[in-house]
Formats: sequence, structure tokens, C-alpha cells
Amino acid sequence: MMAATATIALGCVPALAQSAAGPTLQRVKERGHIMCGASQGVPGFSQPDNAGVWRGFDTDFCRALAAAIFDDPDKARYSPLASKDRLIALQGGNIDVLSRTTTWSISRELNQGLAFTAINYYDGQGFLVRKAANLKSVRDLSGATICVSQGTTNELNLADYFRTHGLTYQVVTFGSLDEVAKAYDNGRCDAYTTDMSQLATNRLLLKNPDEHMVLPEIISKEPLGPWVRKGDAQWFDIVRWTLFALIAAEELGVTQANVMEMTRSQNPEIKRLLGVDAAFGEQLGLTRDWVVRIVRHVGNYGESFDRNLGAGSRIGLPRGANQLWTRGGLQYSPPFR
Repeated sequence: MMAATATIALGCVPALAQSAAGPTLQRVKERGHIMCGASQGVPGFSQPDNAGVWRGFDTDFCRALAAAIFDDPDKARYSPLASKDRLIALQGGNIDVLSRTTTWSISRELNQGLAFTAINYYDGQGFLVRKAANLKSVRDLSGATICVSQGTTNELNLADYFRTHGLTYQVVTFGSLDEVAKAYDNGRCDAYTTDMSQLATNRLLLKNPDEHMVLPEIISKEPLGPWVRKGDAQWFDIVRWTLFALIAAEELGVTQANVMEMTRSQNPEIKRLLGVDAAFGEQLGLTRDWVVRIVRHVGNYGESFDRNLGAGSRIGLPRGANQLWTRGGLQYSPPFR
């Protein structure tokens, strides 16, 4: 762990009064930690390690929120939730934020009192099958039995795709991703469908991973990211701009190793991002150095991706669409100005 954050010298922009805490931020501060909705175990995204410590790309986002609020990434607690229970838990106030591979869709945002904040991972639905079946395409699955997790967009996408292409299938649903993977591994179905990222990670958990392959087609758009309850604009802004801060830090070359040095940068964009010449953190109800706290404890978007999902992990997923826009990808932060 690096040393405590040094005081950042203020620029010529006058400091703004710190915004009063809204209901969620106030509740989080009084409780002393954030409650994050997590998966029941998706390698690379959110999963407890052998010591019971939660690790992963989505877990890092919760750690970033805790760092922004408390200057301590460990002041986040995790509630493992099945797909069918995750939105209900957020609606009921059992968690403060849902950071758990959950797709943005219009029905979820309009009908459930919830708000999607921003996309942290561009994904799409695919199919895992046995190599021995010698399947080349999703269309070769006509008549197959397919395992899928209950209460997900994957169920609807599966039905839409097979109906559109005149294919028949039998569906077997389960309450958790773990149950789906185990059922497929035990031969209860011919294929397993979920987001491509989860297929890549969960394939590693099968008894004989090399005997399985992911078919090439992607049948849907699955924009994933954190969710909050509607009705608290301040908390929505904190969650949304925490994600943008992670992305902007990577764009500007601000890393966990150099963030304190970067507070002395003469680049006006970096000075605004890190609170030297701007007080966006105070307007959010946080501190002026909130982005410094995030990057010092968690790193930037690219560092988190590499550590949990990319080349620095056992999963080895390519960045693909999740590369920065300056490198041919879709990840993009609005300006900090």
C-alpha cells in the first residue's frame, strides 16, 4: 500500500462549498462502508479468493467508490446475489450499488425504479459447446438442449434468436451461474449460453476446459455496468463519474504508480481531473482529491482490466471493444471540465 495522500496544492480556481450529502451518501457515511451487490462467483469480475477476499473487475469498481468516499478501498462489503435476485436487492435498499455484470435495457430502466449509470464492459451473448460435437455455428444447435441462468436477458435473447431463425431448442433454467455451469459440465445440456466474457471465465472452471469451445457468433448486445436506485441524483452522479474517472485516468496516463507525481503536472486536463484546478469532488459531496484517492488505491480502468481480465490475469481476455477510443475501442470518458 502506498503512503497516505499528500495535500494537493489548490490552483487559481476558488474552492466551492462541499455539497451536502444526499440520502444514499449520508447513509453510507453513517454506516461506515458501501454495500455492493456482487455475483455468486464469476472469475475475473467478482469472486472471493481462498482467503475470502473479494477480487475482480466489478469488485474493483466498488473498491474505487469506497476509496473516493472513505480513502479506504476496503470499506466496501459484498452481497453475493443470484441473477434473479440482484435487481430486487437493489430496489429494496439491501445494497447501495449493483456492480455485477448486469445488462442495460429499456425495460429494466423504465419499469423497476432503477437507473443504469455508465458502461464499464461492452459484451455480447454467446454459446459454449463441446468440441466433440463438431458444431461450427449457433444454427447447428437446432434441436439442442441449452442451459441458461434464470432472470437474465440471456433467456430473452435465446428465445428471440431461435425464433427469428426458425430453430427449435429445449431450455433448462437455473437460479445461479454456478448451477448453469455445473449442469452443462455434467452433461445435462448440449450448450451453455451467457455473456461471452463469462463463457471465457467459466470455461476455466469446467472439469476439462480444453474439451470445450465458444462458438464464433455473438447474438446480442450486452452493455454492462453499475446500477443504482432512481431518486438520488447525487449518488447517481458519484457512481457514474467514478467510472468515468477510472477511464479518464487511463486516457491521460495517470496510473497507480505515478498519480502523486501527476498532481504536479502542468497539463490542464490532468489538473482538473485530479482536483488541482477544479473542485468537482466537492460538488459531488466528496473531497477535492477524490480521483487521486481512486487511482492511488485501485489504479485506472486499464490497470484494473489487465489485472482481473486481461494479459495480467489467468483469463487473458483481449480488450476488444473495451479498449480506449483512442486505440480503436469504445471506452470513452466525457470531459472533466
